[in-house]
Amino acid sequence: MTGAPRLILASGSKARAAMLDGAGVAVACDPADVDEGALKAAGRARGATVAATAEALAEAKARRVAQRHPGAFVLGADQMLACEGDWFDKPADRDRARAQLLRLRGRTHRLVSAAVIVRGAERLWHHTDTADLTMRPFSDAFLEWYLDACGEAVLHSVGAYHLEGLGAQLFDRVDGDFFTILGLPLLPVLGFLRDHGVLTE
Repeated sequence: MTGAPRLILASGSKARAAMLDGAGVAVACDPADVDEGALKAAGRARGATVAATAEALAEAKARRVAQRHPGAFVLGADQMLACEGDWFDKPADRDRARAQLLRLRGRTHRLVSAAVIVRGAERLWHHTDTADLTMRPFSDAFLEWYLDACGEAVLHSVGAYHLEGLGAQLFDRVDGDFFTILGLPLLPVLGFLRDHGVLTE
């Protein structure tokens, strides 16, 4: 809307940008440079939950980028994956993707997606949502086929899968919001944007 504050996505995530664009939201992307590993380690050290850590990461990204865009709404987002007490990161290579998928095979894991909106130095809004996904006990042969078929795409998500693509074949059951699984609690974000004049009510 004319005169509404700009929306900046503090991320280089193509999936998040595509979700917002597909929903008709005009957004500019400005990736945040934060040390995610250090922030996760700090969260672990103080006994923070996965949800609290994801929210802290999202806020850190938003605050970093907000310094460069006075007056704009800056959306920071983060997604974390936890399974039986372990926290997972995006795999660095095919071998780590394989090891991660073997760890998740036949088990239920949780995805936590957090979003925080900042303007200037003020945190205006946040929302965190979770989804529980159960991987089927797929064969080793299927796993190698999957890794071959997906190629480097398995390195671009925290779970080494994209549910909207071949990753759907990994699962027996999915409980949760589809957008949350993709990495952004989109519907609550859209609600904030309507409430603040960025989108038409």
